[in-house]
Amino acid sequence: MSSINNTRTKVPFQQKAAFGAGHFVLNLLPGVLGVYLQVFLLTAFGMDPVWAGLLGGLPRVFDALTDPLMGFISDNTTSKWGRRRPYIFSGAIISGILFILMWQLDENASQTFNFWYVMILQILFLVGNTMFATPLVGLGYEMTSDYNERTRLMSFANSMGQIAWIIVPWLYVIIPDTNTFDNPAQGVRTMAVIVGVVCTVFGILPAIFCKGIDSSLMKNRKAISLKTLAANFVELWVSIKQVSKNKPFMRLCGATFLVFNGFQLVAAFSVFIIVFYMNQGSWEQAGTWPAWFNSLNAIITAFLVIPIISKMATKWGKRNAFLISTLLSIIGYSLKWWGFDIELNNSFNQTSFAQGLNNVVATIFDFLNPFLESVGMTWFSIDVSNGIPWLIFVPIPLFAFGMGGLFTLMMSMTADVCDLDELNNGMPRKEGTFGAIYWWMVKLGQALAIILSGVILKVVGFDQNTTVQSIETMTRLRIADIIVPATTAALAMLVMWNYSLSGKRAKEIKEELVKRRGEL
Repeated sequence: MSSINNTRTKVPFQQKAAFGAGHFVLNLLPGVLGVYLQVFLLTAFGMDPVWAGLLGGLPRVFDALTDPLMGFISDNTTSKWGRRRPYIFSGAIISGILFILMWQLDENASQTFNFWYVMILQILFLVGNTMFATPLVGLGYEMTSDYNERTRLMSFANSMGQIAWIIVPWLYVIIPDTNTFDNPAQGVRTMAVIVGVVCTVFGILPAIFCKGIDSSLMKNRKAISLKTLAANFVELWVSIKQVSKNKPFMRLCGATFLVFNGFQLVAAFSVFIIVFYMNQGSWEQAGTWPAWFNSLNAIITAFLVIPIISKMATKWGKRNAFLISTLLSIIGYSLKWWGFDIELNNSFNQTSFAQGLNNVVATIFDFLNPFLESVGMTWFSIDVSNGIPWLIFVPIPLFAFGMGGLFTLMMSMTADVCDLDELNNGMPRKEGTFGAIYWWMVKLGQALAIILSGVILKVVGFDQNTTVQSIETMTRLRIADIIVPATTAALAMLVMWNYSLSGKRAKEIKEELVKRRGEL
C-alpha cells in the first residue's frame, strides 16, 4: 500500500517549472488585458469609462459560459497525449495570436468602431484562452495526490505567476514614455505583440512537460466529438449539478468570488490615486511609482508571502491559513488611507531616516542611469528630487496576504475536493469541471468588477478628459479603494469559517480511493 501511495506524492522540478510557466501566462494575459481595458482605452484612445467597463465585463459573461463546456470536454477526452495537454498547446497559440490582433487599434477611429472591434476580437480571444486555461487548471489538480504536495505545487506555480504581476505594472510607465513610443496608442499596439509572442512560447510548456493522471485507467468517460457533443450536454449538466452539491467546493467558490473580485474591482485605483491625487494628474511627475508599487506587491507576494502561507497551511491547515491571511489583508487595506496621504508622506520625507533612504536610492540610480540610458530604459530610473512616497509601500506586506493566500490555498483545496467528489460519485474524475466552475465564478465576478469599476469612476466624478481631478473625487476614490476589498475579504472569512474538509479528512479520503481503484 505505501508504495502505491507514494507513486504520485512528489512532482518533479521540471514539471513544477513548466506548470509555473503556464501560471505566468495565466496571469500575464488577463493582467495586461485589464491594464489596457481599465486605463489605456481611456487615456490612449479616449473611450468613455462606462464603455470601457462594458468591454471589460460583457465578453467575460460569454467566456464564463464556455468554461464548464471546456472542463467537460477535457475530462472526457481520450488521446495519446492525455486529457488536457492538446488543448493547453493549441489554446496557448490561439490566444497569443488573437491578443495581438485585438489591440491593433487606430486611435483616430471612432469610439463606436473601436468598441465593437475590441468586443468581437476579445470574445474570440477568450475562447482561445479558455482552451488554454481551463485544462491547465484541471491538470494542476491531478499532478499529485498528496495533501501537502498540492499546496507546495500551487505555491511554486503561483510564485512564478506573480512574475507576471511584477512585469504588468511597468506598462503604466513604458507605454506613455515618449522616449520609447511616439504616443501611448503605438505603445499599446507594440506591447501587445510582445506579450502575445511571450505568452505563446511559455504557454505551450505545460503541454510538453507536465503529466497528469493516466486517463487510460478511467472508466465511464463520454465520447467527445462534434457529433456527440450536443448529446452529451445532459451529462455536462449532470456533472455541474453534482459539483454544485459539493458544499466544501461551493464555499471555495464563494470565498474566491468575494476576495478576488473585490480586489479586481479596485485593481487600477491605486494607479489613479498615485497619478491623479498624489501627482495632480501628471504621469511624468508620477514617474515610476505606480509601477514600483505594484511590482513590489508582486515581489513580496511571490518570494515572501506565498512561502509563509505554504508553511502556515502545513502547520495549521489550509482553512486556518486562509482565515489568517485574509485578516492580515484587511489590516493592509485599511493602512492604505495613511500610506497614500500626501501630507504624511511629505512629513516622513523630512525625517533623517527617510532622507538617508533617499540618498541610498539616489546613489544607486546615479550609478545605473548611464547604463539605462544606453539601452533605452530611462523609464526604469527613479528621480528622488521630490522625495520618495515611502509610506505607500508600508501596507503591501499585509494586503499581499489576500491574493497570495487566495490562489495558493484555494487551488490546493479544490484538488482535495476532487477526491471527495470521486468518493461520492465515482469515475470519471472531474478536475476539468471543478476547475471550470471555479474559474467560472472568478470570471463572472471579474466581469462584474470591471463593469462596476467604470461605474465607480463615473460616480466619484472622475473625468477622463481632465488632467486635474477635484479633491472630492479623489477622496471618494480613496475610500472606495479601501472599503470595497476590505468588505469582500471579511465576507469571505465568514464563508470559509465552517469549511469542513480538513487535512485529516482529505488523507482519509485518499486512502479510501486508493483501496477502491489503486493509485492513478
